[in-house]
Amino acid sequence: MQGTNLDIAKIQLLSRKRQTAIAILGVTFGIAMFILMISFMKGTNEFLLEAMLSSTPDIHIFNDIKTDYSHSITDEYFDTVPHHLAIVHHTRPKNIHKNLKQVNEIITDLKNNPAVTATSPLVSSHVFFNCGPVQLNGVVEGVDIKEQAQLYDLANKMRTGNPDNLLSADNGILLGQGLADKLNVQMGNSVTLYTPSGKFMRFNVVGTFQFGIGLVDNIKAITNINNVQQLLGQDHGYITDIQVKLKNIREAGKQATLFEKRYGYKAEDWKSANSSLMATTVVRDVLTYVVSFALLIVAGFGIYNIMNMTIMSKMKDIAILKAQGFTGKDIITIFLSQSLIIGVIGSVFGIIAGFLLSYAVSRIPFPPSDLVSLKFFPVLFEWRFYILAVGFGFITTLIAGLMPAIKASKLDPVAILRG
Repeated sequence: MQGTNLDIAKIQLLSRKRQTAIAILGVTFGIAMFILMISFMKGTNEFLLEAMLSSTPDIHIFNDIKTDYSHSITDEYFDTVPHHLAIVHHTRPKNIHKNLKQVNEIITDLKNNPAVTATSPLVSSHVFFNCGPVQLNGVVEGVDIKEQAQLYDLANKMRTGNPDNLLSADNGILLGQGLADKLNVQMGNSVTLYTPSGKFMRFNVVGTFQFGIGLVDNIKAITNINNVQQLLGQDHGYITDIQVKLKNIREAGKQATLFEKRYGYKAEDWKSANSSLMATTVVRDVLTYVVSFALLIVAGFGIYNIMNMTIMSKMKDIAILKAQGFTGKDIITIFLSQSLIIGVIGSVFGIIAGFLLSYAVSRIPFPPSDLVSLKFFPVLFEWRFYILAVGFGFITTLIAGLMPAIKASKLDPVAILRG
């Protein structure tokens, strides 16, 4: 009887080719759009994550200076000497240095840590860039260029020159491409850097870089550590930050906590440093899944309506089948088989269409931009997206076909034949 049920299901599907084709197209469209949307949105998130990590260390160790105003010397005075008047003159704040203590020991310990891939000491300062009549605010970072190049893959982000130029040039400096454009300078030109305290120093431009992030490319400059130390009037032991690259980026939060306890300085992992961007990524993921699943559900409702209409048009056929000895289970099998056939065929076409659409989008040229280093729109191809689409599409068509099938199995053949 099972083979007969399947034959009847095939005959009914072929007898109403237009409705069957519409149902298959509904499933195909839902799965194809699901794959396209999730591949494109996930690709966008991956691009943003890579752009974020290209300018952010896995862990950033620095001296997080905090001024505590919760304690007052008047409280101590009045506690010990009551009923007296105390006059406290507001003193000028101290010139607090943000450098790290025992930095050589910390760096040595980090390099011996099996979880760490690269460690880059850093001296950072806000400066004013001056070239002719142009003056701009920005940040200069003094680095160990070999460690910095390994940390950020700097060689692949150079627009002109290369990182090793800093090793051979006197007072050499690398400028963000946006900053260089604003200053109207290029390789071979000179710029003067002024600190907020009035110190200044002249540098020779030996290259430009582009991370694809405006907040980096428009304000940052990179030079050797000793140059920034000299600019700030500090000794060779003056280090303000340590940047760390881990073997496993997923352990950044755990390792940051351990580093804080071990060294006594603030250790910020990449997720904390980019919390707002991570929040938008989660929102985009949720929105993608909601819209994509909604498309599949809509396709399921289409199948439900078609199966419902089929049952209404095949009521006499159902009555005849029951009169010939077909049970309610057989009727469910017949109509459920039709729904599953629609789902399987629609899923196959949906996978093919989804892949082709995703590939087509991945070959669309991205609009030229000085801030975004993209040639094509980002699309992520992962087999799990296709399995998820087929699985959810299969479940949707199963439920959409099951409800009308159960309804058909409960019809009374005698009442149908009597009209």
